[in-house]
Amino acid sequence: MPILQELLAAVEGRRGTDAADRLCEACVDLFDVDAAAISLVFDGTNAGTLGSSGASARRYDELQFTLGEGPCLESVARRVPVLVDDLSDPKDTRWPAYGPAMLANDIRFVFAMPVVVAGEHVGALDLFRALPGRLNGEEISGAVVAAELAGIPLLDLMNGDLAAAAGDPTSDAWAELNSLSRAEVSQATGMLVAQLGIEPTEALVRLRAHAYATGRSATDVARDILDRRLRLDAD
Repeated sequence: MPILQELLAAVEGRRGTDAADRLCEACVDLFDVDAAAISLVFDGTNAGTLGSSGASARRYDELQFTLGEGPCLESVARRVPVLVDDLSDPKDTRWPAYGPAMLANDIRFVFAMPVVVAGEHVGALDLFRALPGRLNGEEISGAVVAAELAGIPLLDLMNGDLAAAAGDPTSDAWAELNSLSRAEVSQATGMLVAQLGIEPTEALVRLRAHAYATGRSATDVARDILDRRLRLDAD
């Protein structure tokens, strides 16, 4: 079966995050990669993970949020596909933090294709592989199609939440879409602002820095702050 038909079959009859996850799983099945994720990017920040092929893919995606750099952010900012054959190449220093972090996760190849909705670059399809190298022409063409299909689950979530809000003004509008965002990080950042008397930007930098230094995700650190298991010092 041609790649296009297989990608369409993967999302047929599914909606929202279920369709996004299945699309990522299909990318791993069809392309020579080990993991795939669909990143949401707003205002230059990796705002959430729409879909993934599994826990490892979500971890690779969240690292882009924690470190503030990576293929999805560059792909959206430049509005072009971004491909790195080998993150271990000493001549490639575009991501001084994300590159070594991915190598520590045994990932050497990364590829990001922009996801465009209504003319706006809202995210990227990210592909990850342990082995260096390139995708072949058919795989790259398939990745283009997959990135186009990735916009459908996002529109589905937006339309579903909008319809719910219109039908019931007391409903939690945009609830499902909001659930994808890193809300716990925002809440923990606010708590740090109150505790340390610092600006929100500095609070977020401190949270991310602690996550990076301890080898944890920003979301896990945020949960510890919210549950008062962790308190960052003023210094």
